[in-house]
Amino acid sequence: MLQKKICMLGGFAVGKTSLVRRFVQSIFSENYLTTVGVKIDKKSVAFPDKTVDLILWDLAGEDDIGSFRVSYVRGATGLVLVADGTRPATLAVALTLRERCEAEFGAMPFILLCNKSDLTDRWAVPEGEIDELKQRGWQIYLTSALSGEHVDDAFRQLASMVAN
Repeated sequence: MLQKKICMLGGFAVGKTSLVRRFVQSIFSENYLTTVGVKIDKKSVAFPDKTVDLILWDLAGEDDIGSFRVSYVRGATGLVLVADGTRPATLAVALTLRERCEAEFGAMPFILLCNKSDLTDRWAVPEGEIDELKQRGWQIYLTSALSGEHVDDAFRQLASMVAN
C-alpha cells in the first residue's frame, strides 16, 4: 500500500475543495465554504498491480502569493494545480504557486485542472495558453466539479504518476 501526499494549489475560489469532494465523495455542493489553513482527505486509487492512497491536502486559496505557506507542501509527492476557467488571472496564480514549490522542494509530478468547464458561456482562459502548456508536456484537464467531468481521470493520472 502506497501513501502519497498530494497538495491542491490554486487561487481563491477556483474550486479546489469542490474538486476534492467530487473525487472523494462523488458529491457537489452549491454552498461555498472557504478553506482555512488546510483540510485533509484520503482516497484510494486501485491499479491492476497496486493501490495508491492519495492523502489530499486541500490548501487555502491564495490570490496574494506572498502569504502562501509553502511549508504545507513539505513531504508532498505531487501537486494538483487548479485554475478557474472563467478567471484567467487564476491560471497565473497556479503557475506561480508551482514555481514557488519547485524552488523550495524541487520538481515533482503535477497536473493542472482548469475547473468550471461547465460554464462554457463564461469561459475566459485562452485556448492558446492551454495548448502552449500542453506542448511543454503538461497534463491538463478541463474539469467540472459540478458535473464531475474529467475529475476522476485527472486524479487517476496523478496517482499513476506518483505511484512509482
